[in-house]
Amino acid sequence: MNRALRAATMGVLLLSPAALTACGAGQVTQTATQDRDKTGGQAQVGDITLRQAALESPRGGSYDDGDDADLRLAIVNTGRAADTLTGIEGEGFAEAEIDADGEDELEIPAGRTVFVGSDGDAEITLTDLDEGLTTGQYLTLTLIFEEAGEVELRVTVATPDEAREREEAFDFHHEEGHSEEGVEDTARERESAEDN
Repeated sequence: MNRALRAATMGVLLLSPAALTACGAGQVTQTATQDRDKTGGQAQVGDITLRQAALESPRGGSYDDGDDADLRLAIVNTGRAADTLTGIEGEGFAEAEIDADGEDELEIPAGRTVFVGSDGDAEITLTDLDEGLTTGQYLTLTLIFEEAGEVELRVTVATPDEAREREEAFDFHHEEGHSEEGVEDTARERESAEDN
């Protein structure tokens, strides 16, 4: 091995550890302290913590105005006394209907977590949406608890659990007033102009 090649190899080997350690210098590991978006909205008031709040993913891919949207979330009561969710207010819908075993209020026992959603302890439906919503869009709700008070919570339309098939792509060649023949005629006119 000649000297130039040996010197270059040694230089690379000596500089590699410094280059590798420099990659992480000054970096902050933000993901260690941040929750991922898919965990849903979170908020806290008094002894009540709200987690994983979202609007259920709509079956057709988006909500239309006038549709109802189901809310899902976990309500954690870390206190020593029970509390009750008495109502939900906000803009973008007519009203929030709470259905907890036939009751229109939801009790949150002390030291317990209550799950809201189709498979949970209760269901909450936002009725008659003012306008359409799709994945990623949100509504801001105010949840009212008997003891803890009011807390504002942003709820985003959830991402579908499984991929949905895309709709058929739009065919630009069949737009109104543009037939295939018209496109072919235009192509012939261009070729003719280039020949001249």
